[in-house]
Amino acid sequence: MSDQTTSGTGTNPLRKLVQKPWLWAYLAAGITFVATSLLAGSGAGSLLYAALTFASFSAIVGIGQMLVITLGPGNIDLSVPATMTLAATLALKFMDTQTALILPGLLVAIGIGIGCGIVNFALILILRIPPIIATLSASFLYQSLAIWSNRGLRIKPPEPLAEFASGGTFGVPNVAWVGIALAVCAWLLLERAIAGRWISAIGQNLRAARLSGVPVNAVRFGIYVNSAVCAALAGFLLASFSGGANLNMGTEYMLMSIAVVVIGGSSIGGGNSNVPGIWGAALFMFLIVSMLNSYGLGAGIRLILTGLVIVGVVTLASRKGYSA
Repeated sequence: MSDQTTSGTGTNPLRKLVQKPWLWAYLAAGITFVATSLLAGSGAGSLLYAALTFASFSAIVGIGQMLVITLGPGNIDLSVPATMTLAATLALKFMDTQTALILPGLLVAIGIGIGCGIVNFALILILRIPPIIATLSASFLYQSLAIWSNRGLRIKPPEPLAEFASGGTFGVPNVAWVGIALAVCAWLLLERAIAGRWISAIGQNLRAARLSGVPVNAVRFGIYVNSAVCAALAGFLLASFSGGANLNMGTEYMLMSIAVVVIGGSSIGGGNSNVPGIWGAALFMFLIVSMLNSYGLGAGIRLILTGLVIVGVVTLASRKGYSA
Protein backbone atom coordinates (compact mmCIF):
# COMPACT_ATOMS: atom_id res chain seq x y z
CA MET A 1 0.00 0.00 0.00
CA SER A 2 2.77 2.41 1.00
CA ASP A 3 4.87 1.46 -2.03
CA GLN A 4 1.95 2.08 -4.37
CA THR A 5 1.30 5.46 -2.80
CA THR A 6 4.95 6.44 -3.07
CA SER A 7 5.08 5.26 -6.67
CA GLY A 8 1.96 7.21 -7.56
CA THR A 9 3.29 10.31 -5.87
CA GLY A 10 6.58 9.95 -7.71
CA THR A 11 4.86 10.08 -11.09
CA ASN A 12 2.85 13.19 -10.27
CA PRO A 13 5.59 15.72 -11.12
CA LEU A 14 6.17 14.08 -14.50
CA ARG A 15 2.46 13.88 -15.15
CA LYS A 16 2.07 17.55 -14.30
CA LEU A 17 5.00 18.46 -16.54
CA VAL A 18 3.47 16.61 -19.49
CA GLN A 19 0.25 18.55 -18.97
CA LYS A 20 2.02 21.88 -19.36
CA PRO A 21 1.07 23.23 -22.80
CA TRP A 22 4.32 25.16 -23.20
CA LEU A 23 6.29 21.89 -23.05
CA TRP A 24 5.07 20.83 -26.48
CA ALA A 25 6.13 24.11 -28.09
CA TYR A 26 9.68 23.61 -26.81
CA LEU A 27 9.74 19.95 -27.81
CA ALA A 28 8.57 20.87 -31.31
CA ALA A 29 11.20 23.61 -31.47
CA GLY A 30 13.91 21.19 -30.32
CA ILE A 31 12.98 18.53 -32.88
CA THR A 32 12.82 21.11 -35.66
CA PHE A 33 16.16 22.56 -34.55
CA VAL A 34 17.87 19.17 -34.81
CA ALA A 35 16.23 18.42 -38.18
CA THR A 36 17.19 21.83 -39.59
CA SER A 37 20.78 21.56 -38.34
CA LEU A 38 21.21 18.15 -39.97
CA LEU A 39 19.49 19.18 -43.19
CA ALA A 40 21.20 22.52 -43.68
CA GLY A 41 24.57 21.23 -42.55
CA SER A 42 25.21 24.52 -40.77
CA GLY A 43 26.58 25.00 -37.30
CA ALA A 44 24.10 24.50 -34.49
CA GLY A 45 25.43 27.57 -32.69
CA SER A 46 24.82 29.93 -35.61
CA LEU A 47 21.36 28.48 -36.18
CA LEU A 48 20.45 28.91 -32.51
CA TYR A 49 21.72 32.49 -32.53
CA ALA A 50 19.66 33.29 -35.62
CA ALA A 51 16.61 31.59 -34.10
CA LEU A 52 16.91 33.63 -30.90
CA THR A 53 17.31 36.82 -32.92
CA PHE A 54 14.32 36.47 -35.21
CA ALA A 55 12.12 34.78 -32.61
CA SER A 56 12.60 37.83 -30.39
CA PHE A 57 10.44 40.05 -32.58
CA SER A 58 7.68 37.43 -32.67
CA ALA A 59 7.90 36.96 -28.90
CA ILE A 60 7.63 40.70 -28.21
CA VAL A 61 4.48 41.18 -30.29
CA GLY A 62 3.20 37.81 -29.06
CA ILE A 63 3.34 38.89 -25.42
CA GLY A 64 1.14 41.88 -26.16
CA GLN A 65 -1.26 39.82 -28.27
CA MET A 66 -1.43 37.09 -25.61
CA LEU A 67 -2.74 39.50 -22.99
CA VAL A 68 -5.37 40.80 -25.42
CA ILE A 69 -6.56 37.28 -26.26
CA THR A 70 -6.67 36.47 -22.54
CA LEU A 71 -9.46 39.05 -22.19
CA GLY A 72 -11.86 36.59 -23.81
CA PRO A 73 -13.52 35.68 -27.11
CA GLY A 74 -13.48 38.40 -29.76
CA ASN A 75 -10.51 40.22 -28.28
CA ILE A 76 -7.64 40.38 -30.73
CA ASP A 77 -5.37 43.16 -31.97
CA LEU A 78 -5.11 43.23 -35.77
CA SER A 79 -3.34 46.60 -35.81
CA VAL A 80 0.01 45.06 -34.81
CA PRO A 81 1.69 45.26 -38.28
CA ALA A 82 0.60 48.84 -38.95
CA THR A 83 1.60 49.96 -35.45
CA MET A 84 5.04 48.43 -35.94
CA THR A 85 5.47 50.22 -39.25
CA LEU A 86 4.22 53.60 -38.05
CA ALA A 87 6.30 53.58 -34.85
CA ALA A 88 9.48 52.52 -36.66
CA THR A 89 9.00 55.01 -39.49
CA LEU A 90 8.35 58.05 -37.30
CA ALA A 91 10.99 57.14 -34.71
CA LEU A 92 13.76 56.67 -37.30
CA LYS A 93 12.69 59.80 -39.13
CA PHE A 94 12.84 61.72 -35.86
CA MET A 95 16.33 60.40 -35.00
CA ASP A 96 17.63 61.09 -38.54
CA THR A 97 20.71 58.88 -37.87
CA GLN A 98 21.79 61.10 -34.93
CA THR A 99 23.23 59.18 -32.00
CA ALA A 100 22.15 61.80 -29.45
CA LEU A 101 18.50 61.19 -30.36
CA ILE A 102 18.42 57.42 -29.76
CA LEU A 103 16.70 57.63 -26.37
CA PRO A 104 14.23 60.33 -27.48
CA GLY A 105 13.58 58.22 -30.59
CA LEU A 106 12.73 55.22 -28.42
CA LEU A 107 10.36 57.41 -26.42
CA VAL A 108 8.76 58.57 -29.68
CA ALA A 109 8.16 54.93 -30.68
CA ILE A 110 6.66 54.11 -27.28
CA GLY A 111 4.54 57.26 -27.42
CA ILE A 112 3.18 56.24 -30.81
CA GLY A 113 2.36 52.82 -29.38
CA ILE A 114 0.48 54.43 -26.52
CA GLY A 115 -1.41 56.64 -28.96
CA CYS A 116 -2.36 53.69 -31.16
CA GLY A 117 -3.55 51.75 -28.13
CA ILE A 118 -5.71 54.66 -27.00
CA VAL A 119 -7.29 54.97 -30.45
CA ASN A 120 -7.92 51.23 -30.63
CA PHE A 121 -9.69 51.12 -27.29
CA ALA A 122 -11.60 54.34 -27.97
CA LEU A 123 -13.11 52.70 -31.05
CA ILE A 124 -14.02 49.66 -28.96
CA LEU A 125 -15.42 51.45 -25.92
CA ILE A 126 -16.96 54.65 -27.26
CA LEU A 127 -18.17 53.51 -30.67
CA ARG A 128 -18.82 49.94 -29.45
CA ILE A 129 -17.08 48.42 -32.45
CA PRO A 130 -15.99 44.77 -32.01
CA PRO A 131 -12.25 44.61 -31.25
CA ILE A 132 -11.39 42.72 -34.43
CA ILE A 133 -13.10 45.32 -36.63
CA ALA A 134 -11.88 48.26 -34.55
CA THR A 135 -8.22 47.30 -34.63
CA LEU A 136 -8.37 46.32 -38.31
CA SER A 137 -9.97 49.66 -39.20
CA ALA A 138 -7.43 51.56 -37.14
CA SER A 139 -4.61 49.72 -38.87
CA PHE A 140 -5.57 51.33 -42.19
CA LEU A 141 -5.22 54.74 -40.55
CA TYR A 142 -1.81 53.89 -39.08
CA GLN A 143 -0.56 52.43 -42.35
CA SER A 144 -1.73 55.50 -44.25
CA LEU A 145 0.12 57.75 -41.82
CA ALA A 146 3.24 55.63 -42.26
CA ILE A 147 2.98 55.89 -46.06
CA TRP A 148 2.47 59.65 -45.86
CA SER A 149 5.45 60.16 -43.56
CA ASN A 150 7.74 57.65 -45.26
CA ARG A 151 7.34 58.96 -48.84
CA GLY A 152 9.33 56.02 -50.15
CA LEU A 153 12.43 56.84 -48.13
CA ARG A 154 14.40 54.31 -46.09
CA ILE A 155 15.98 56.21 -43.22
CA LYS A 156 18.80 54.36 -41.53
CA PRO A 157 19.03 54.05 -37.74
CA PRO A 158 21.91 55.65 -35.82
CA GLU A 159 25.00 53.46 -35.98
CA PRO A 160 25.14 52.62 -32.23
CA LEU A 161 21.46 51.61 -32.31
CA ALA A 162 22.02 49.37 -35.33
CA GLU A 163 25.01 47.79 -33.59
CA PHE A 164 22.96 47.16 -30.46
CA ALA A 165 20.05 45.61 -32.38
CA SER A 166 22.31 43.31 -34.39
CA GLY A 167 24.78 42.59 -31.59
CA GLY A 168 24.77 40.31 -28.58
CA THR A 169 25.78 40.10 -24.93
CA PHE A 170 27.16 36.92 -23.31
CA GLY A 171 26.51 35.05 -26.53
CA VAL A 172 22.80 35.97 -26.60
CA PRO A 173 21.35 38.53 -29.07
CA ASN A 174 20.51 41.86 -27.44
CA VAL A 175 17.01 41.80 -28.90
CA ALA A 176 16.53 38.41 -27.23
CA TRP A 177 17.44 39.94 -23.87
CA VAL A 178 14.73 42.55 -24.45
CA GLY A 179 12.21 39.84 -25.30
CA ILE A 180 13.16 37.76 -22.26
CA ALA A 181 12.85 40.79 -19.98
CA LEU A 182 9.36 41.52 -21.32
CA ALA A 183 8.38 37.87 -20.86
CA VAL A 184 9.53 37.96 -17.22
CA CYS A 185 7.53 41.16 -16.65
CA ALA A 186 4.44 39.56 -18.23
CA TRP A 187 4.85 36.45 -16.06
CA LEU A 188 5.17 38.54 -12.91
CA LEU A 189 2.08 40.51 -13.91
CA LEU A 190 -0.03 37.41 -14.46
CA GLU A 191 1.28 35.29 -11.61
CA ARG A 192 2.14 37.76 -8.86
CA ALA A 193 0.05 40.91 -9.38
CA ILE A 194 -3.61 41.53 -8.68
CA ALA A 195 -3.94 43.01 -12.16
CA GLY A 196 -3.02 39.62 -13.59
CA ARG A 197 -5.90 38.02 -11.71
CA TRP A 198 -8.21 40.71 -13.05
CA ILE A 199 -7.10 39.96 -16.63
CA SER A 200 -7.79 36.24 -16.23
CA ALA A 201 -11.09 36.89 -14.45
CA ILE A 202 -12.33 39.09 -17.30
CA GLY A 203 -11.42 36.39 -19.83
CA GLN A 204 -13.12 33.66 -17.83
CA ASN A 205 -16.37 35.53 -17.16
CA LEU A 206 -16.75 39.21 -18.02
CA ARG A 207 -20.04 39.70 -16.20
CA ALA A 208 -18.86 37.97 -13.04
CA ALA A 209 -15.65 40.00 -13.05
CA ARG A 210 -17.60 43.25 -13.33
CA LEU A 211 -19.98 42.24 -10.52
CA SER A 212 -17.04 41.31 -8.28
CA GLY A 213 -15.62 44.82 -8.56
CA VAL A 214 -12.93 44.33 -11.19
CA PRO A 215 -12.29 47.62 -13.06
CA VAL A 216 -13.04 45.97 -16.40
CA ASN A 217 -12.68 48.96 -18.71
CA ALA A 218 -9.48 50.16 -17.03
CA VAL A 219 -7.92 46.71 -17.37
CA ARG A 220 -8.99 46.35 -21.00
CA PHE A 221 -7.65 49.82 -21.76
CA GLY A 222 -4.28 48.95 -20.24
CA ILE A 223 -4.05 45.68 -22.16
CA TYR A 224 -4.79 47.24 -25.56
CA VAL A 225 -2.29 50.02 -24.90
CA ASN A 226 0.26 47.42 -23.81
CA SER A 227 -0.26 45.44 -27.02
CA ALA A 228 0.33 48.54 -29.14
CA VAL A 229 3.44 49.47 -27.14
CA CYS A 230 4.86 45.96 -27.61
CA ALA A 231 4.22 46.24 -31.35
CA ALA A 232 5.85 49.68 -31.45
CA LEU A 233 8.91 48.41 -29.57
CA ALA A 234 9.19 45.40 -31.88
CA GLY A 235 8.97 47.69 -34.91
CA PHE A 236 11.63 50.00 -33.49
CA LEU A 237 14.02 47.11 -32.86
CA LEU A 238 13.27 45.39 -36.16
CA ALA A 239 13.91 48.57 -38.16
CA SER A 240 17.15 49.12 -36.26
CA PHE A 241 18.20 45.51 -36.87
CA SER A 242 17.35 45.47 -40.60
CA GLY A 243 18.89 48.85 -41.42
CA GLY A 244 15.73 50.93 -41.75
CA ALA A 245 11.95 50.97 -41.74
CA ASN A 246 9.89 49.92 -44.74
CA LEU A 247 6.14 49.83 -45.32
CA ASN A 248 5.91 46.01 -45.37
CA MET A 249 8.08 45.30 -42.36
CA GLY A 250 5.21 44.29 -40.07
CA THR A 251 3.10 42.29 -42.52
CA GLU A 252 4.06 38.80 -41.36
CA TYR A 253 3.55 39.65 -37.69
CA MET A 254 -0.24 39.73 -37.88
CA LEU A 255 -0.35 35.95 -38.32
CA MET A 256 2.79 35.43 -36.27
CA SER A 257 1.54 37.29 -33.20
CA ILE A 258 -1.56 35.07 -33.12
CA ALA A 259 0.28 31.85 -33.98
CA VAL A 260 2.79 32.10 -31.14
CA VAL A 261 -0.06 32.65 -28.66
CA VAL A 262 -2.03 29.63 -29.86
CA ILE A 263 0.93 27.29 -30.31
CA GLY A 264 2.40 28.51 -27.02
CA GLY A 265 -0.55 27.05 -25.12
CA SER A 266 -2.66 30.07 -24.20
CA SER A 267 -6.40 29.47 -24.33
CA ILE A 268 -7.95 30.81 -27.52
CA GLY A 269 -11.16 31.29 -25.55
CA GLY A 270 -9.45 33.64 -23.09
CA GLY A 271 -8.94 33.46 -19.35
CA ASN A 272 -5.67 31.52 -19.44
CA SER A 273 -2.27 32.84 -20.54
CA ASN A 274 0.94 30.92 -21.00
CA VAL A 275 3.99 33.18 -21.01
CA PRO A 276 6.73 30.48 -21.27
CA GLY A 277 5.02 29.04 -24.33
CA ILE A 278 5.37 32.30 -26.25
CA TRP A 279 9.13 31.87 -26.57
CA GLY A 280 8.87 28.17 -27.38
CA ALA A 281 6.34 28.88 -30.11
CA ALA A 282 8.35 31.81 -31.49
CA LEU A 283 11.46 29.62 -31.77
CA PHE A 284 9.43 26.84 -33.37
CA MET A 285 7.88 29.19 -35.95
CA PHE A 286 11.28 30.46 -37.06
CA LEU A 287 12.83 27.00 -37.14
CA ILE A 288 9.97 25.43 -39.10
CA VAL A 289 10.29 28.14 -41.75
CA SER A 290 14.06 27.60 -41.85
CA MET A 291 13.58 23.86 -42.26
CA LEU A 292 11.04 24.32 -45.06
CA ASN A 293 13.38 26.77 -46.75
CA SER A 294 16.09 24.12 -46.59
CA TYR A 295 13.76 21.81 -48.49
CA GLY A 296 13.31 24.53 -51.12
CA LEU A 297 9.56 24.93 -50.55
CA GLY A 298 7.89 28.15 -51.66
CA ALA A 299 6.16 30.74 -49.51
CA GLY A 300 2.70 29.38 -50.35
CA ILE A 301 3.56 25.88 -49.14
CA ARG A 302 5.12 27.31 -45.99
CA LEU A 303 1.95 29.25 -45.19
CA ILE A 304 -0.23 26.19 -45.76
CA LEU A 305 1.91 24.06 -43.47
CA THR A 306 1.98 26.81 -40.85
CA GLY A 307 -1.82 26.95 -40.96
CA LEU A 308 -2.01 23.17 -40.58
CA VAL A 309 0.26 23.34 -37.53
CA ILE A 310 -1.98 25.97 -35.92
CA VAL A 311 -5.14 23.96 -36.68
CA GLY A 312 -3.53 20.86 -35.21
CA VAL A 313 -2.54 22.65 -32.01
CA VAL A 314 -6.00 24.18 -31.61
CA THR A 315 -7.62 20.79 -32.16
CA LEU A 316 -5.34 19.13 -29.61
CA ALA A 317 -5.96 21.90 -27.07
CA SER A 318 -9.74 21.62 -27.47
CA ARG A 319 -9.72 17.88 -26.83
CA LYS A 320 -7.25 17.79 -23.96
CA GLY A 321 -7.42 19.91 -20.85
CA TYR A 322 -4.13 21.56 -20.09
CA SER A 323 -3.02 23.34 -16.97
CA ALA A 324 -0.90 26.43 -17.08
